[in-house]
Amino acid sequence: MRRSVPYDGGSPGSARDPAAAWPAVQALLRARGAGETKHPGGTLLDHLDRVARLLAEWGAGPDLQAAGLCHAMYGTDGFDHALMGTDERALLAELIGERAEALVFLYASCDRAVVYPRLASGRPVVFRDRLTDGEHTPSPPDVRAFVEITAANELDVLAHDPDLAERHGPTLHRLFTRSQDLLSTPARDACERQLGRDSLGRGRGTGSPA
Repeated sequence: MRRSVPYDGGSPGSARDPAAAWPAVQALLRARGAGETKHPGGTLLDHLDRVARLLAEWGAGPDLQAAGLCHAMYGTDGFDHALMGTDERALLAELIGERAEALVFLYASCDRAVVYPRLASGRPVVFRDRLTDGEHTPSPPDVRAFVEITAANELDVLAHDPDLAERHGPTLHRLFTRSQDLLSTPARDACERQLGRDSLGRGRGTGSPA
């Protein structure tokens, strides 16, 4: 069995510095170019760090924080720039643990056009894998973790790109409102604060980059 995600001993909800918590992961991200890849708000590495910190602020445990830090490792349906291949899953699992890596893969493989409407329409949620076109039903904890990462990712991207906020904010507000049972209370409140002001607008699409 591979080891669980390294943790610095702080409380699960503390806003830790991801660089201090996971130096080996930070080194891998830098080696794979995350520090040079442009992304709203600076670089992809900046974005990943902010997502991990936001999840910490919402009270996420170390596995979920690690998954947030690495959520774009294999690319995503909105950000087709993989830092490592899915044939390297064992390498990432060694660094962050099997549970966190499985969440990274779930996030990467999600077919958003199919899954996002299902998040808002019923339970259990059946996922479509964009890499294989297969479908499966993740466990409820995995679905909740997926939605929590999705919210942290989208809120950070939209906070740093006004154009994307205008285009996608209303759609995402509807998504997170209709799937609020899958979000933690802090995440739900953050979505309402940031996206609620755009709720009367018109948004299109299935999410922003990464």
